[in-house]
Amino acid sequence: MHESTAWPFFAAEHRRLAPALDAWARRHLRDLPHDVDAACRHLVAALGRDGWLRYCVPAEHGGALPTMDSRALCIARETLAYHEPLADFAFAMQGLGSGPITLGGTTEQQARYLPRIVDGTAIAAFALSEADAGSDAGALETRAVRDGRDFILTGEKTWISNGGIADFYIVFARTGEEVGTRDISAFVVEAQTPGLTVTSRIETIAPHPLATIRFANCRVSAQHLVGELGGGFRLAMRTLDVFRASVAAAAVGFARRALDAALDHAAQRSMFGQRLLDFQLTHAAIAQMAVELDAAALLTYRAAWTRDVAGQPATREAAMAKLAATESAQRIIDRAVQLFGARGVSRGNVAERLYREIRALRIYEGASEVQALVIARQTIARHAAIAGETR
Repeated sequence: MHESTAWPFFAAEHRRLAPALDAWARRHLRDLPHDVDAACRHLVAALGRDGWLRYCVPAEHGGALPTMDSRALCIARETLAYHEPLADFAFAMQGLGSGPITLGGTTEQQARYLPRIVDGTAIAAFALSEADAGSDAGALETRAVRDGRDFILTGEKTWISNGGIADFYIVFARTGEEVGTRDISAFVVEAQTPGLTVTSRIETIAPHPLATIRFANCRVSAQHLVGELGGGFRLAMRTLDVFRASVAAAAVGFARRALDAALDHAAQRSMFGQRLLDFQLTHAAIAQMAVELDAAALLTYRAAWTRDVAGQPATREAAMAKLAATESAQRIIDRAVQLFGARGVSRGNVAERLYREIRALRIYEGASEVQALVIARQTIARHAAIAGETR
């Protein structure tokens, strides 16, 4: 990671962040509680206590930098993912779960929630997905019906990260009769609000706090509306656009850890009178891993730089980064498992854990196939626009 910050994408504050967070992670990301909920609570508290969650919000709300900075988010996620995937998860969800309030919340909402995000005393969740509305967010069916000065929420959300441990949820619900992405609004709903229940916890191959939550005549005041009525989908997309490149950064962190672990193992493993690292086939595998890793990192930080510095929409660049980084990380980690041999599929081995961790990144916040559609559509549109200008 430290070598990457020498690239021209970064400013001085980014070059300070990477080694400082790396040193902190080496000291503090050990001996976590075995229970995943307890571990996440511990990590959020520790990240808040030591100031790292300040990168999830702008300076006016206690943040470290003047605005939401994609490069800083990417550096933080790559570094944390390298050391402890659950720490990356805890950090990312604080930003993603509070992002709509940062980008579109009222002054009162920002003052109520964002300082607690920064100091790690409140855990946030982003409740968009439903059983039949994952990549197609416009298909969501949860409704919020106006009742005087209140809204009554009814419906069910699933695959909700931090579900069951969050102190508040940003909930996206349909507030009108339009189909598709229109008439979707966002609400901040406290976890203890009557009518909100956690109906089931979801077990995945890499343990994280995930749940299905239900709203049964869940009443919230109009003051809990985040952003404009009917503007929820746009707010969700703005939030995801900030954080999508950081998903790629987490994949880069996983891949970098896998490559380092594979190199260490291959240098120590004796086979047929020489080290595993000395075989030409091993050289070929290491070379391919290194090329894919640097290519993914370059795409990731180009996307972050495009948003932060160039001031341009980075939807296409972020989609490229997420697609390339998550898919290449899967291949890099798979090669690491192969180099470890039987140890690579043994529970507790670093490559085995990373193999389970990386799989979800190819799905959440837009599956690889959805990223390909985004890239293709934007590339076609860009070509058509350039062709029209030259005619």
